[in-house]
Amino acid sequence: MTVSQTQSRIRIHPSGQEFRARPGETILAAALRQGIVLPYSCKNGTCSSCKCKLVDGPVIYPFNPPEALSAEEIAAGYALACQAVPAGDVRIEAREIEQVADIPVRTLPARVESMERYTPEVMCLRLKLPRAARLQFLAGQYVDILLPEGKRRAFSIASAPSQSEYLELHIKHVDGGGFTGHVFDGMQLKDILRLQGPLGTFFVRRKSERPIIMMGGGTGFAPLKSMIEELIEAGDSRPIELFWGVSKQTDLYASQLIKGWEENLDNLRFHPVLVHPDRDWTGETGFVHEAVLRAHPELSPFDIYMSGPPAMVHSARLAFLDAGTAEDQLFYDSFDFAPDVPTPTQQSKS
Repeated sequence: MTVSQTQSRIRIHPSGQEFRARPGETILAAALRQGIVLPYSCKNGTCSSCKCKLVDGPVIYPFNPPEALSAEEIAAGYALACQAVPAGDVRIEAREIEQVADIPVRTLPARVESMERYTPEVMCLRLKLPRAARLQFLAGQYVDILLPEGKRRAFSIASAPSQSEYLELHIKHVDGGGFTGHVFDGMQLKDILRLQGPLGTFFVRRKSERPIIMMGGGTGFAPLKSMIEELIEAGDSRPIELFWGVSKQTDLYASQLIKGWEENLDNLRFHPVLVHPDRDWTGETGFVHEAVLRAHPELSPFDIYMSGPPAMVHSARLAFLDAGTAEDQLFYDSFDFAPDVPTPTQQSKS
């Protein structure tokens, strides 16, 4: 099967929305180009946020195999919209995200206003936006930092949308990561970065009245911080339980901030989880998603938001579905490291 040499027509069920994909264009890229927002996160086939049901028509995977889909899901007709390229007209069953449809994706310069090392491996960047060009976004979304030669690196926004003058990013140093190495060893105050955003469909569903579980791994705390601060500002009274998994206690770089939240919010509970606990540690240990399950063996009453490494998200998703979570109550953002990220016209990535 080969890529269609003509435009393919894509129809979404149940909305009946139609759009067209150019030759070689993925379903997701074609939808976003035409203002149709489908669920997505990593855009490189590892997280399954963009999973949809292929009702009719052929697709191929010219970039990456659909590693986030099991053989059973593929046999059942599921596809990854971020990697699937139509080989003709297709019909898919997918949710449309209307809450972000009117937010424009913009390319903006940003000046490095402050740099604070939260830990030896985590840097907080505060980026000042142009006075005449703010970035509208939903708490939980991310931006791409645009690098030379068409490369880009994706980072979740840690600040709340109300802080329109600045963007806060939590950068983890990655061995072999050209950009993260520059952040820690070469970046200077007042340096200018180019960024594009907002991107992603990871945000709090405000119409729901269910209590919330938020689960983060490492710097996956960043978008959860933005979400919680937005919920605080909105006066949302839903109970929130925050589970944050890190390697050791010193990696809990926002513990004082969270303590302040807990002191001022009756509806917030914090569960730090350590993989390598100190001798005097009396809290949760092990994998963070297992701590969630120990606290709540039955998860059907909750909306769950999780953000962190792909392996964490993948394991947690399967375990949470087994514990009663419905697919439409589970929202996630998968952090993935790629040292050389091509432009979206070459291959989608976030």
